[in-house]
Amino acid sequence: MPELLAAGHRVRVMARHPERLAERPWSGDVEVVPGDAGDPASLQRALDDADVAYYLIHALGTSGFEATDRETARAFATAVREAHVGRLVYLGGLVPDVAQKELSAHLRSRDEVAHLLLSSGVPTAVLRAAVILGSGSASFEMLRYLTERLPAMITPRWLETRIQPIAIRDVLRYLVGSATLPGDVSRSFDIGGPDVLTYKEMMQRYAGVAGLPRRLIVPVPVLTPSLSSHWVGLVTPVPSSIARPLVESLRHEVVCREDDIKRYIPDPPEGLLGFDRAVELALQRVQDADVVTRWSSASTPGAASDPLPSDPDWAGGSLYVDRRVQPVQASPAALWRVIEGVGGDRGWYSFPLAWKVRGLLDRFAGGVGLRRGRRDPERVFVGETIDFWRVEERVERELLRLRAEMRLPGLAWLELGVEQGQDESQPSATYVQRAVFAPRGLFGHLYWWGVAPFHGIVFGGMARNIARAAERLEQEHERPATASPDDVRRAVRD
Repeated sequence: MPELLAAGHRVRVMARHPERLAERPWSGDVEVVPGDAGDPASLQRALDDADVAYYLIHALGTSGFEATDRETARAFATAVREAHVGRLVYLGGLVPDVAQKELSAHLRSRDEVAHLLLSSGVPTAVLRAAVILGSGSASFEMLRYLTERLPAMITPRWLETRIQPIAIRDVLRYLVGSATLPGDVSRSFDIGGPDVLTYKEMMQRYAGVAGLPRRLIVPVPVLTPSLSSHWVGLVTPVPSSIARPLVESLRHEVVCREDDIKRYIPDPPEGLLGFDRAVELALQRVQDADVVTRWSSASTPGAASDPLPSDPDWAGGSLYVDRRVQPVQASPAALWRVIEGVGGDRGWYSFPLAWKVRGLLDRFAGGVGLRRGRRDPERVFVGETIDFWRVEERVERELLRLRAEMRLPGLAWLELGVEQGQDESQPSATYVQRAVFAPRGLFGHLYWWGVAPFHGIVFGGMARNIARAAERLEQEHERPATASPDDVRRAVRD
């Protein structure tokens, strides 16, 4: 949507659940109509007066997806012809030049849909891609998880299959450019990036970009696609209903046989994105320690490779979250004063021994430990340090986000938030606490699950004690926002 709008197009979106689009940054700039690709009546409403129609759906991951894809493609082909649409654009799969019976069900279905749309009577551009490099792409997520979670692995022979991946940025450029193809162009185009790699090479290069040690990969002949799909399902959160058809497709070499698309949509001056740069962009959000609190808070869409709220739950890499919500019988101002004063001499409001031990372990490992304390006991500013945390974001009386600077096999944040309470008859607030951890490699996952049994004591106790401190502060001072620093320190200490 952002790319089409930036190109100056007026856009209509068809959605089965239009309400789910309400918080997208672009929702106010498009026309949204309710509809279902399998319902001819709603298709007619969606396609009325359309110049170009994009077909970007498939049923992979559902039972009988081949039949569903076939029926939906036929309905859509009929609808675009009857609506006199000027062009149809379909993003499909790169299909090897082999007999249909040798293709996997996934590639066979992609190819069948392409032929059905090309025979619609409407000028059609079919863009055929292999692995798309970007968060939310099922093929990329599978590559991501396998590489990050397994420093050593015995793998099937399909890891030697050659693949020509393409960055999501370049896919979007081709999709937008296809809207203005000449009217006499109706055909398939192979699209791919500048690198042709085996799956094994992609895993090693992903590890290099992600800063992981080189993976030990030993291919063996006994793991069939069917067996290895179960292995992928065990190791990664990608659903087996999606992983299995994708893995079965990996036994085929998927390399572009032509690059005719460049005659109509030339490469950008800097060229197509290579594999390493595409992966770097896909990982950029976590590497920059940019964890969005609420998707609705984003004022502009991010890079094409960034995770989206519409991505499935298993996309975007592992992100472990411990979230605690605690009602507080105190004003938001009192709660905020306690939150802003955490750390240093006041500590972290739970299991002091555990925090001290963690600080000593960090110093033993060469980290900063708890020795830095804090500059001011009452107020903090973005960029300052509190013990082994750094203040990453501060929103007055709403949010304090801290990024961990202790030695960890990953990246960690601690968010302390304030929400207005529901009881308007007396001072009330809600304390919201999130501990977020993005693991790095297998050890990162082991670390999280190793400390998880203590979360109830450490994080649960922290939430309860911060709430109690705010309530005591509220009881001693009717107007906590104007209380002196000595008053606050005395209330919190008591």
